[in-house]
Amino acid sequence: MSTSDVTKEGMRGQRPGREAITGAADVVGEEQRRQRGDGTQRRRGNGRGEPTRVPDAEFRSYYGKPVLNQIVWKAPDIGGYLFLGGLAGASSVLAAGAELTGRPDLARPLKYTALGAISGSTAALIHDLGRPERFLNMLRVIKPTSPMSVGSWILLTYGPLAGVAAVTSATGWFPRIGRAATLGAGAVGPLVATYTAPLVCDTAVPSWHDGYRYMPFVFASSAASAAGGTGLLTAPLAQSGPARRAAVGGALAEVAVSTAMEHRMGMSGEPYGKGTAGVLVRTAKALTLAGAAGAVLGRRSRVVSALSGAALLAGSACTRLGVFHAGKQSVADPRYTVVPQRRRLAEREAARGEDGESVAVPPAREAEG
Repeated sequence: MSTSDVTKEGMRGQRPGREAITGAADVVGEEQRRQRGDGTQRRRGNGRGEPTRVPDAEFRSYYGKPVLNQIVWKAPDIGGYLFLGGLAGASSVLAAGAELTGRPDLARPLKYTALGAISGSTAALIHDLGRPERFLNMLRVIKPTSPMSVGSWILLTYGPLAGVAAVTSATGWFPRIGRAATLGAGAVGPLVATYTAPLVCDTAVPSWHDGYRYMPFVFASSAASAAGGTGLLTAPLAQSGPARRAAVGGALAEVAVSTAMEHRMGMSGEPYGKGTAGVLVRTAKALTLAGAAGAVLGRRSRVVSALSGAALLAGSACTRLGVFHAGKQSVADPRYTVVPQRRRLAEREAARGEDGESVAVPPAREAEG
């Protein structure tokens, strides 16, 4: 039982080392114990370092409720939506470049790929929503601050252009209209390939939100490597030069940026190396690097080029699925939500001087917050 009293002058009758501390242990101590793997808390009142009987508090719920709502999206739907959207947008960009440089055998299959991928991406999104009218309801307004609203209008603009480009290429009808549609789809393609990055980052999911500085570059480079891989699979060697360069450049950028993101995110980046997400991320990097190597070595081999293209497509799909599962794992463990929040709060308190004026926060800390 506590014998201390609260007065206007502060606390009186305190007994050092005997007062109860409400809430969980401090952030620094919790982090040290987590890294040490120690399940008990050391006594601070004496120097013997004897373990107490009370284990460390675990962040599992808030008044019996989860800290964050669990992700109910299905991996095949949302993972497919993310991957196919990126493939479609980057394929249109590469098809437009092939159209302008006189490479019809490269442009044609990329147009078909763009139409098929955007159709599959939209179908996966609608399937996850449950009813088609929910997608139509998102078109009732234009809300620039909502990535989902902006993304819906991007899809509505891009889809018809990709369709006209593919149909006119297959039939040979209206070549001028087809060329204009190809260039239009190529102009909107970068938005299609990357808008899903702010869509997932604009959430409370720790492993998505904290990677907002890097995620658009990860998605863009992953989409470029997938489109390049498609070109290597479908185009003849004589016209596959742009696809080969896109594949190698996108693959190397994807591996470099995704690795930097995982390390710079700090604690929120841990799920990318654990569980299902860790397996998918490691597989994605292995397939992407193998595909890039095959693209370089297979300049004169149709078989090697096709195998490298398939590896790049599989690697890009694993990247998107890895991002999805990392977010799901970070939501399931409240520690990824609570500990960074308390660290940021402690740093803001430490940044205030005794006179109440703010003190500059070191750049590394500011980036983490």
